[in-house]
Amino acid sequence: MFHLWTNSQQDQESKELYAESKIKELKGAIGPLSGHNLKYCTDDCLKRYLEARNWNVDKSKKMLEDTLKWRSNYMPEQIRWDEVAMEGETGKLYRANFHDRQGRTVLILRPGMQNTSSMENQMRHLVYLLENAMLNLSQGQEQMAWLIDFTGWSITNTPIKSARETINILQNHYPERLGIAFLYNPPRVFEAFWKIVKYFLDNKTFHKVKFVYPKNKDSVELMKSYFDEENLPKELGGTSILTYNHEDFSRLMAQDDLKCAAFWESDNNLSNHIGNDLRHFSAA
Repeated sequence: MFHLWTNSQQDQESKELYAESKIKELKGAIGPLSGHNLKYCTDDCLKRYLEARNWNVDKSKKMLEDTLKWRSNYMPEQIRWDEVAMEGETGKLYRANFHDRQGRTVLILRPGMQNTSSMENQMRHLVYLLENAMLNLSQGQEQMAWLIDFTGWSITNTPIKSARETINILQNHYPERLGIAFLYNPPRVFEAFWKIVKYFLDNKTFHKVKFVYPKNKDSVELMKSYFDEENLPKELGGTSILTYNHEDFSRLMAQDDLKCAAFWESDNNLSNHIGNDLRHFSAA
């Protein structure tokens, strides 16, 4: 037993040393950074890009440079709730008030509650919530979980173009941020939609997507292994009564906007990832 434990420990240490060497190599390849780029490119951030490209430094460098260019143009950290609040009026996408068992931020998506038609505004709303999810990660956690409730969904709620852009943003600019995504009780018509959409997913993301059907015990048990049942809303198979209140959520987002602004305007270096210093502001 001791021999096996020692080997396991050595393997872990070897993986950590390999990761450190690759991060150092990627840092050298990127060159000097400043401003928001410096704050964004923490060691944990670089590690995520390396993992997304199977530790290939050249591919990781290209991916990261594309993201930095995108962030420079899109400026996701400068989006404020009042700019996207209209998109959130029905609660079609919001951050839950609980984490999963691993401390991951939970985003609840209800595509059947779609209330707008502008894809551009819908994507800004999505990006705002992705940034907010990172802000509210538990200590030492890098990923989020998605719970997608298909109540009231029809294929007109989510055009293929919109689904493809969502996947593009998530995979290319928030790599390794999604830990798990549960699709709860999608209707049969979703099967045709999924046959198209799944080809936009890379292999890693594809295997993070889990379908849950109330009458399928194994799928229900899998989802409950990630969440405390008392946290899950009843409509997602739990026991909690979770009602989205737009005014309450707007007040919460206004507070988070202040924390976000304070972080990006400060001169402090990141010690771990975006969430750590932002939690410092939250606790102050």
